[in-house]
Amino acid sequence: MSDALNAEPLPRQVADAYVDALVELDPITGTYLGVPESHGRLPDFSPAGQEALARLGRDTLDRLAKAEEQPGAREGAERRCARLLRERLTAELAVHDAGEGLRAVSNLHSPVHAVRGILTVMPAETEEDWAAVERRLRAVPEALAGYRASLETGLSRGLPAGPRQVSTVIGQLGEWTGTQPGGDGRGWFAEFAGQGPEALRPGLDAAAAAATDAVRELRDWLRDTYAPGVAGAPETVGRERYARWARYWNGTDLDLEEAYAYGWSEFHRILGEMREEAEKVLPGAATPWEALRHLDTHGKAVEGTEEVRDWLQGLMDEAVQKLDGTHFELAERVKRVESRIAPPGGAAAPYYTQPSLDFSRPGRTWLPTMGQTRFPVYDLVSTWYHEGVPGHHLQLAQWTHLASELSRYQTTVGMVSANAEGWALYAERLMDELGFLTDAEQRLGYLDAQMMRSTRVIVDIGMHLGLEIPAHSPFRPGERWTPELAQEFFGMHSGRPADFVESELVRYLGMPGQAIGYKLGERAWLTGRAAARAAHGDAFDPKAWHMAALSQGSLGLDDLVAELSAL
Repeated sequence: MSDALNAEPLPRQVADAYVDALVELDPITGTYLGVPESHGRLPDFSPAGQEALARLGRDTLDRLAKAEEQPGAREGAERRCARLLRERLTAELAVHDAGEGLRAVSNLHSPVHAVRGILTVMPAETEEDWAAVERRLRAVPEALAGYRASLETGLSRGLPAGPRQVSTVIGQLGEWTGTQPGGDGRGWFAEFAGQGPEALRPGLDAAAAAATDAVRELRDWLRDTYAPGVAGAPETVGRERYARWARYWNGTDLDLEEAYAYGWSEFHRILGEMREEAEKVLPGAATPWEALRHLDTHGKAVEGTEEVRDWLQGLMDEAVQKLDGTHFELAERVKRVESRIAPPGGAAAPYYTQPSLDFSRPGRTWLPTMGQTRFPVYDLVSTWYHEGVPGHHLQLAQWTHLASELSRYQTTVGMVSANAEGWALYAERLMDELGFLTDAEQRLGYLDAQMMRSTRVIVDIGMHLGLEIPAHSPFRPGERWTPELAQEFFGMHSGRPADFVESELVRYLGMPGQAIGYKLGERAWLTGRAAARAAHGDAFDPKAWHMAALSQGSLGLDDLVAELSAL
């Protein structure tokens, strides 16, 4: 009997079997994982394709229930993997069952963004690589037809996207296709294909033209049919949808009013620190943001796009050199990270892409230039500690490094956004604690980034739930949040330019519950560290704790605090 039971898969085996099946249905995920067979394909974004993914999730939950009955399934890594797999699939199915995939229009997180984004991380060294690029470009029309079918189904079921998301995406697609005012008419796909080898150029050019035509057709349909169909729909999602999405992004059911109050408490704390640093930067400044505006024109800056890419690469290389062996113990392949310039036409925020499982594609940070050629340093240093080292790169590359010891699921597709974003924000704070941000300009920039994450909690929860602005607020106390008030408040308390603020606000409207994970995730990491330090007293070893913490794989926030506290 025992031998028969032991022959059944354990949770980590169930999780990795799920990854294998997922890659078949979602070749974009396959490419991110470095699966060569995925490179020339795109997913089915239609309602049928979405239901196939849901069916896989349900079947996997059934297999997981049986796996959890096996000896050893409730211990250590098996227990953590099972808990994560159950929580993630349950959260994803709740989103699917509510029809959210039938109104997936967002300035950052949608199928059409995934289609373009995956091209930027594909292998592009050999003719074989570029042949796969051509096949994927030729798959764009069918993929976008499936996406359009889902949006049409959503309209017929009364599931509209927010009008502001739609108008923003229409503008983005105009830029991608080169058809916006002042565009060259060729577009991004043609420019991308132009980097391919001369021998394959005829096929690449034709495939890029077909992809551009498909994106243009989608843009026209969104403008002429979908936008009128969603006119007057609410921009915010309300409590029920927000709670569902907050669970999806944070891996736990949140007390939203408590989180809102925490955002305000951090707002007031950080504002006090910002005033102190602003006085060092610009004595007599009326507000910290006056000092930041001063730095935009008079502070240290890097001139030139290629120059800023090199500068950011140097910043990350320096962080690796100074942190390895002192505060972390890094494997050689984890030490490699590349700085890249993001393709135009996306959201304004920098981002990071994880290494492939075999590290043939390294981790990469991406800077959207938004047309700039001068880059103030105050706005970059802590951001690259967040995106690169010791932020996203150290965590996600360490997960990838340990994929065979944990599970591929825990270290890749099972990622909980608030865990990763919380670590990255914790990493910024850690660099401040370690003395890397003693320069007043850079520290004020770091605090501005912290303030942005606090205001995200306030406005994201506040506007989607229509909460009241408290009496202690310096901004419109007693009124109730709307997207317009959220954008005004965010702009008043951010050193970022107006186009960045607008892009961020549209992002919060289109990805409800995601933006709060930075601050709430950071709180989870700080809570876990404090508990571990209290338990160990003088014997607490920060370097050992950091490496153990980074070697667990993904967890939702409640589980994260419990595991970190026990290290």
